[in-house]
Amino acid sequence: MLSRTADHLFWMSRYQERAESTARMLDAHSRLSLLPRPPEAVLQGWAATLISLGMEEAYAESHDVMTARSAFDYLAFDISNPGSIVSCIRAARENARAVRGTLPSELYETVNATYLESRSFSAEVPEAARREFLEWVKYRAHLARGVTIGTMQRDEALCFTRIGTYLERADNTTRMLEARWRDPGGDGERLNEEASEWAVLLRAMSAFETYRRICRAQVTPKQVTELLLMRDDVPQAVHRCLQELRRDLERVANGRSGETVRRAGELHAQFHYGLFDELAEDGITVLLDRFQQRLRDLGQRIAEDFLVPLGAE
Repeated sequence: MLSRTADHLFWMSRYQERAESTARMLDAHSRLSLLPRPPEAVLQGWAATLISLGMEEAYAESHDVMTARSAFDYLAFDISNPGSIVSCIRAARENARAVRGTLPSELYETVNATYLESRSFSAEVPEAARREFLEWVKYRAHLARGVTIGTMQRDEALCFTRIGTYLERADNTTRMLEARWRDPGGDGERLNEEASEWAVLLRAMSAFETYRRICRAQVTPKQVTELLLMRDDVPQAVHRCLQELRRDLERVANGRSGETVRRAGELHAQFHYGLFDELAEDGITVLLDRFQQRLRDLGQRIAEDFLVPLGAE
């Protein structure tokens, strides 16, 4: 497959997954707003989310003060923010349009329709309709994923689509966990005592019922984190994402990707054979940070081995 085609498929799926993951983060905040929480805790939660996404500096450059509404608007509707939901939807569509001849017509039409409908949403959306917008984003992501599975040929094009999806999903799962563990300037001690916030996270990630079936116990930060990192049968879990990522990288392996495949297998093996307590021996936030660094390295290696080099015309 041409590297440029692989590049567009890879980034189409990454942007789709990123839009959905951001919607899940905002959904968690919407659910948390229904809980009795002090105002400073609400703002700390938004700050932690921006930090986990690496957007705190960019947000501060365009906003004098932190408010829940401005943070929501920045992550959902701000077209100047390349990581906002509407920006990701637009970027996914642009990548899909570039390889329209490779995609089944049903898939391109789904991605394009999502973009066209997204243009009707903006920061002017009333407060009561914001949860509906987040549900719409998740629904469109589910629809695109179903059309992808149901229409794409089982070839390299599907592999690169899945590689982008699972790389992005693994990264975003750790960022959602990090946002719950890390207070700005703190180490998560307050959140560690508030099980209701962790239950909200599970619901936002569509994993609450799964947690109840598997753990059959009170929601605790440690068990939620272990579930979303170590399980290979939970779609949002890092272990599952790494398993799928490794398999697809092996299917598209070429003469120069041996080290990339090896590193993906090594990272997967840590979660497949490792013990959570040993992996988190230096602290959960340290584990999450290290994992995100290794994912960035893996993403760069995938780009060098298969995709269009950065800066190429």
